[in-house]
Amino acid sequence: MTLAAGAAAFSQQAPVSPVPSQRDWTGVVPVQYPDPDVIALDPRFRKYMIGNTAMKKLYTGTQWAEGPAWNGVGKYLVWSDIPNNVQLRFIDDDKRVTVFRNPAGYSNGNTFDYEGRQLSCEHGGRRVVRYEMSGAVTVIADSFEGKKLNSPNDIVVHPDGSVWFTDPPYGIGGDYEGYKAPKELKEAVYRVDGKTGQITKLTDEVSAPNGICFSPDYKKLYIADTGAQGRDMKVWDIDGAKVRNGKRLVQMKVPGTETISGADGIRCDVDGNIWCGARPGVLVLSPAGEQIGMIRLPENCANVCFGGPRRNRLFMTASQSLYVVAVGTTGAHIC
Repeated sequence: MTLAAGAAAFSQQAPVSPVPSQRDWTGVVPVQYPDPDVIALDPRFRKYMIGNTAMKKLYTGTQWAEGPAWNGVGKYLVWSDIPNNVQLRFIDDDKRVTVFRNPAGYSNGNTFDYEGRQLSCEHGGRRVVRYEMSGAVTVIADSFEGKKLNSPNDIVVHPDGSVWFTDPPYGIGGDYEGYKAPKELKEAVYRVDGKTGQITKLTDEVSAPNGICFSPDYKKLYIADTGAQGRDMKVWDIDGAKVRNGKRLVQMKVPGTETISGADGIRCDVDGNIWCGARPGVLVLSPAGEQIGMIRLPENCANVCFGGPRRNRLFMTASQSLYVVAVGTTGAHIC
């Protein structure tokens, strides 16, 4: 069969249901191989599907799971339970889950820099912090032009040492994921210079900037906008310490429906595909913004990251639980 014929046959299949298959999530044994909840919406996604791997639930019990980040040296995953004001840690060696930080500043997004230090977006202090090897906490950013940040949400580190983060108002909207407070700044995306510590505003052309990631070559910046004005994926060209040519990449929809599904946390793989925490699980976009794959979960997925010794395991923080599945690609960046 030719590639064109295969694609035509694929397009004639029955519509994909966004509803996860009925399975026993208390165990680790899949219903069948290949996993019925890892689905190709386009033939291009098939090479990322591993036919004999099981999607697993590693933990359940959080109130709202967010911010997964993989530590390659320690071989553990850290993630946030925002309302419970703790960070949890999944230790890969023996599969234990422990409380990592309590309290945790109502942290949301987490990442690690190129020196192995953890950075976190804290709703409670309305700031971005770095945890030093000594145990000290360094404030990276908590204000801009004399006004308090809203509630930093998600974060990435550039190879030049700069820290890029989003600042929507979700953490100050009430006393559940932080502390209720008035908004002092328009929603925006910021960059903190790695050498001088100077904070600059990259763009405020977003209604609620949420997830953030770089393309594999660091030439593009992707932002998931979860505001009321469309909930879409936006992209900018990176020009040194600035961004330009901002535009909508795509407005995602729940597969098989016309329901808009805004992305939350996002990560790029080495091929430039964007893996998005979304509803009803994970949606995967090509670099052109086409929906090519999905991973159905029984809970809304807030965020994702690539981890494991080969960075080919996709960790998914979804509402009350942490899930993982092996995939046929690797993360573009360190976490």
